[in-house]
Amino acid sequence: MSIRAFSEERELISGACRVLAGRGLADGILGHISLLVDDDLVLVRCRGAHEQGLGYTTPDDIRLVHLDGEEGARGELDGWAVPNELPLHAEVLRSRTDVRAVVHAHPARTVAADLAGLQIRPIVGAFDIPGARLAAGGVPVYRRGVLVRDRRLAQEMVDAMGDRPIVLLRGHGITSAAPSVEQAVLQAISVDILAALSLQIVGAGGTLQDLPAADMSELPDLGAGFNTGFAWRHELARLRGVVLDDPVPPGAVTS
Repeated sequence: MSIRAFSEERELISGACRVLAGRGLADGILGHISLLVDDDLVLVRCRGAHEQGLGYTTPDDIRLVHLDGEEGARGELDGWAVPNELPLHAEVLRSRTDVRAVVHAHPARTVAADLAGLQIRPIVGAFDIPGARLAAGGVPVYRRGVLVRDRRLAQEMVDAMGDRPIVLLRGHGITSAAPSVEQAVLQAISVDILAALSLQIVGAGGTLQDLPAADMSELPDLGAGFNTGFAWRHELARLRGVVLDDPVPPGAVTS
């Protein structure tokens, strides 16, 4: 298989990595995104000799590997290393037939809210409809602050996650899973915004209150075109002035 295979997917994942950094969900070199492209083949952000951090990810940083971390195509890992936490991605993808994309990030506000004892709750309504619905379904917590570096620890995290789209990792970060890279990233952004609002409300002396059920039932489903399509184009546009000085980052998806 040519190293140039899946060029559109590599562009998508590299842009998504920059979105995570631009939104402050992954600082420095931390964090990675994967996309399942075959039964046991995954595209994932890897580490190379010229590592510059998540906010400067290019399509060349995205490599094709087997779920067990071995070469997925000849030469793909020549000079590159898979993430230490590749088992985190692999175990989610093995366990969840509804998932093709996994995001692992270290959002400081989300970690802080969890450590402060604040659950991610549906405290908003029309402010963020997808986020409200996600929170209403529950955001579980994996209560170990470990590096998820093997299948045993990854299975513990998957067990804590259950059938939910996102799980908090105590003192560590988040894992977000979805049918698409875009949705997995947008879920992570929504949870981080809810965490930030929760910290602000409690810090101002307020009390967190869930949106009333009557109000939740009034929230419309605006469809994937609005919730994902419009939102994702906005996230890519933000990159031009948030992460890099260049008007258009290398490898950015501009269409």
